[in-house]
Amino acid sequence: MASILTNLRTTIHISLALAVIFLVGYAFAYDSIGFGAAFWMAAARWSHVVAGVMWIGLLWYFNFVQIPTMPEIPDEMKPAIGKHIAPKALFWFRWGAAFTVLTGLIVIGLRQYSGSYGFHDVLAFGLLSDTYSAQYSFLGIGIWMALIMAFNVWFVIWPNQKIALGMVEAEADAKPKAARTAMLFSRTNTLLSLPMLVAMAGAQTLFG
Repeated sequence: MASILTNLRTTIHISLALAVIFLVGYAFAYDSIGFGAAFWMAAARWSHVVAGVMWIGLLWYFNFVQIPTMPEIPDEMKPAIGKHIAPKALFWFRWGAAFTVLTGLIVIGLRQYSGSYGFHDVLAFGLLSDTYSAQYSFLGIGIWMALIMAFNVWFVIWPNQKIALGMVEAEADAKPKAARTAMLFSRTNTLLSLPMLVAMAGAQTLFG
């Protein structure tokens, strides 16, 4: 068991296999589940949640752990954070954001295919729907918050972090400015994260 848990890749592969067995096993065992639209919606939502946990988890790591702790770290130790930990965390952070958006679009596409609601319903807050539903506006607000957050990750935070961490050539005085810009937009995403999660989690339960 220790040999499995000491290797992260092996741990994740086994965890993924168990998740697939769990979902597929129930699809085989119960005719009411099967491999129809509900199964693929469940698989898409699972993927969406996994990507979202990676993204928001790292967002909160940066804002609750790394940023507040950096002033307490001795100067001689800070390069280890900037050269090794932060770039790796930023890799999973930005791709977690990208896959959260991608899988979210897949979920909406499957909803549209099943005739439940579609892109025009939620992205326009239900205003373009034949029949208005509070669920559409509720979910639409969350989706637009998430899209703004993902835009911030890829087009503001990541470019500025590359400058701040010395991953691209830049003037020395540009690094503090880039670090502050990245921090402020990361903090903006943190501000948006809780109401965004209210919309994502509540849209399915508050409105059935």
